Amino acid sequence: MPKMVVSVDGVVIKEVPLTKERTTLGRRPYNDVVIDNLAVSGEHALVHMTGDDVEIEDLDSTNGTQVNGKAVKRQKLRSGDTIELGRYKIRFIDEVPSGAHDYEKTMLFKPGMALPKVPHSRPAPLSATPLQADVKVLSGAAAGRQVSLLKVVTTIGKPGVAIASITKRHHGFVLAHVEGGEHPTLNGEAIGDEPIQLKDGDQIEIVGTTMLFIQR
Repeated sequence: MPKMVVSVDGVVIKEVPLTKERTTLGRRPYNDVVIDNLAVSGEHALVHMTGDDVEIEDLDSTNGTQVNGKAVKRQKLRSGDTIELGRYKIRFIDEVPSGAHDYEKTMLFKPGMALPKVPHSRPAPLSATPLQADVKVLSGAAAGRQVSLLKVVTTIGKPGVAIASITKRHHGFVLAHVEGGEHPTLNGEAIGDEPIQLKDGDQIEIVGTTMLFIQR
């Protein structure tokens, strides 16, 4: 199944499977893919899916739509193409064999929400020791729950208030503020706009929920 991977400032924030003939992108909340940025028009672009073909169409937006750095009105998408809408970049990925995806779905923790069960970890490449880490919830209704960070990107927080992400990279895990007026705190100090490397024992707090980062 084709999908779009949405990132801002290099941080992946969500993954959107393309399951409909028409998928709308824009700033207004009724769009299929909502992009909360003033450089993005209310109804900015439209993704058409006809059979195996996927096309993007700019809806006469104020700042235009770019694919791989070039402004387009309507263009067929190929796997790996990057759509640019303001600060946001959307990577189009066509269906690939199971296990070969570049990204995995995000996982959202909300205060008061039970944490999802996670699958067993996948076999790691023989050439490298896999990075392993958990997040343990220390406060709130889900206190005591512990989840392994098996995804490339895990989002935490509450939509409309504050969202942060924990991203798995080659050198370890990083914490980044994604959106919302309230920045998460790391060991009691609010983080800035740049991703911060996480260390074993770090405490993250966002929208009233405290979590412990455990690297194994």
